[in-house]
Amino acid sequence: MSNHENPQQDSQTTPFTEDLAASLAGLGVIWAQSNTGVIGKDGGLPWHLPEDMKHFARLTTGHPVIMGRKTWESFPEKYRPLPGRTNIVITRQEGWGGTPAAEGAVAVKSLDDALLESQFAPGHGMVWIIGGGDIFAQSMDLADVAVVTTVDTTTEGDTFAPELGYDWTTGARLPSDGWLTSGDGTRYRITQWRRTKG
Repeated sequence: MSNHENPQQDSQTTPFTEDLAASLAGLGVIWAQSNTGVIGKDGGLPWHLPEDMKHFARLTTGHPVIMGRKTWESFPEKYRPLPGRTNIVITRQEGWGGTPAAEGAVAVKSLDDALLESQFAPGHGMVWIIGGGDIFAQSMDLADVAVVTTVDTTTEGDTFAPELGYDWTTGARLPSDGWLTSGDGTRYRITQWRRTKG
């Protein structure tokens, strides 16, 4: 965590995130993206935004999180598994679940298996898909809500956010207009989207 965090920004984000968490149920997707839709580069995030990491933790803690193996491996080892959450990892690698690299993860072979497994986990009234790009793409037709942090940068990357089409509508937003500013001067905003099911 940065030593230059702006407590004023964090004090704004905390009640927003807590109110959002209290209002949500179903299947959610959550990611941070650049202005051009980049969500990853070389297996990691192209920015360091502690305020968004705290927001992510507050929103997902207490609920199952579903991710691909590469997303799992992108977390520093000391943060695996993500604490306070059932970590469900989708992989096609036979036997991966029995390796030291998988310690703390529930390994499954498909998104369908992951969603089934999530229903036996604490906090399953809200399940979060947390990456990467392929898992997001598979999830979009099933998700009820998306929580997207937009980072005001045009950094290059190799993994992109899925598109939120016409069947998604904007819900809560922080701030309601403009941007928040992180402790290192990076501008960002958080938007909740809901999918309108026909």
